[in-house]
Amino acid sequence: MDPLQNLLQSDTYILLDGAMGTMLMDAGLDHGDAPEAWNTLHPERVRKIHSQYIKAGSQIILTNSFGGTFYRLAMHNLNDRVVELNKAAAENARAEADAASRAVWVAGSMGPTGQMMEPVGEISFEDARDAFAEQASGLEAGGVDLFWIETMSDLHEVKAAVAGIRRVSQLPISATMSFDTHGHTMMGISPGRAVEELQQLDLVSVGANCGTGSDELIQVISAMQEKDPDLPLVAKANAGIPEVVDGSVVYNGTPDLMADYACTVRRQGAKLIGACCGSTPEHIQAMGEALKEMQK
Repeated sequence: MDPLQNLLQSDTYILLDGAMGTMLMDAGLDHGDAPEAWNTLHPERVRKIHSQYIKAGSQIILTNSFGGTFYRLAMHNLNDRVVELNKAAAENARAEADAASRAVWVAGSMGPTGQMMEPVGEISFEDARDAFAEQASGLEAGGVDLFWIETMSDLHEVKAAVAGIRRVSQLPISATMSFDTHGHTMMGISPGRAVEELQQLDLVSVGANCGTGSDELIQVISAMQEKDPDLPLVAKANAGIPEVVDGSVVYNGTPDLMADYACTVRRQGAKLIGACCGSTPEHIQAMGEALKEMQK
């Protein structure tokens, strides 16, 4: 069994990283620009963020490729560079992981296409699958250790992403959904139904990310754990609720508050614990320290 599988099957928690998008904005990314373009335009800035999370204690870091499908990149006229930009995203994270003094794994981030799938929308399962396969081929070429499907609302899109990945790779897959509508996803999926269907896809972990703050995500994790106590669960909450302050979006979750959240979701059954929008390496460090103290 490889070291990643050993870690995933152990009894200990795994500390994930935090936000990429809001960190890139702090580093100068203009609102509306494609974060993935920075993988080749400013790789040193992307790598610095990865390095900061590793120094904060992250054991798994996510690539800067959340919007890396053909459909999302087409919004920026970058759809002819899918493989290139995803490969660069993986290479940036891989370089920092390999430079670390301890084991760090690289997860290839794959977010929604931004399109509604049939029968609600126009994109077919096959087209979505092919888009995810193209993205996955770039991420694997860049050296990821596993794939990380995240912030999904539609189970059909999760299944298309899994099918696309498995067309081009045999690497492990994790998947998370965003439960931001009264404890359900935007498409009406409950935590229990998500577990029920996702556990049939041979994933190494499932869970929740983003959403409306840590309180709702804690409830989601509790419901998932109740549905299947043995399933490795992912909890990656936003750093509180966003507020507009002097024209800028600010998240109100302090490192101490996120440390409390980390311990709470750990008690609720989460194994892979990190943060999402608005979080920083300082949040992750506080979470890691709290989890380590809790484990004593």
